[in-house]
This record gives sequence, structure tokens and C-alpha cells, in this order.
Amino acid sequence: MKKIILLLAVSLTFFSCGKDAGAIPDVAVNFQAALTDPRLAALNVPGGAVLIAGYGVAGLILYREADGSYAAYDRCSTYMPQNHCAVTLDAGNFTCTDPCSGSKFSLIDGTPVKAPATKALKAYNIVVSNYEVYVSN
Repeated sequence: MKKIILLLAVSLTFFSCGKDAGAIPDVAVNFQAALTDPRLAALNVPGGAVLIAGYGVAGLILYREADGSYAAYDRCSTYMPQNHCAVTLDAGNFTCTDPCSGSKFSLIDGTPVKAPATKALKAYNIVVSNYEVYVSN
């Protein structure tokens, strides 16, 4: 009887202590640049979007919304994120696509607009002040 109880306890511990395989890993993000930086030129107009490499899991997407506010997302697709597949901007800059699965995401809020993805892109904090862009988590 003791062996059965021990086996059950070990089994429960083993199955309850796993990482969420569907989560984008948490990595430190600390990006800063002037809005006059040529890499950010597209952010000077509403609907503009830029890709920034070297930050987050698969890079960053910075997007300027129609109301003048900004959004920042990790480029890592939320569909099978362990593959670290980086989404690419679509023509018109209102959506981005995971080239590995075909999933599409809205740049307005990061939500999936085409399957198979079901989770929104990972969003980061973005502040624009004194012509400087700050992205962090």
C-alpha cells in the first residue's frame, strides 16, 4: 500500500511541475531609440510598423496605431513558440504572418486573425516621450 501511495505522489509531482509548452519565454527586453533613428522612420505615420532584431525571443514589432499610440510585440509566433518562428509584416502593416504555420495576427492588439494560432502575440510596454521610444517588460 505504501508503494502505491508513493508511486501516486511521485506521479502527481512529475505531471504537475511542467513548463507551459505554449508560452513565449520571458526574456529581458530593454530597447531604446530616438524617433529620428532611420530604423524607426515608418513610425512617423499612423499605421506604420517596423521590425527590430536582437530583442525579445525573435525580435520586436513596433506599431503606430491610427490614434497615434504605439504597440510593441515579440515577433515569436504563439503557435508552437518553441520553434521561435518570427512573424513577418504583411503588406499594409495591419497584420503579420507566421511563415511556419500561416497564422496571422492583428497589429492593433496582437490577437490571432487566422488559425491555427489561438493566443495573442506577447506584448511589451512601450513609452514614447521626448522623441524617444522605450520598450521594456
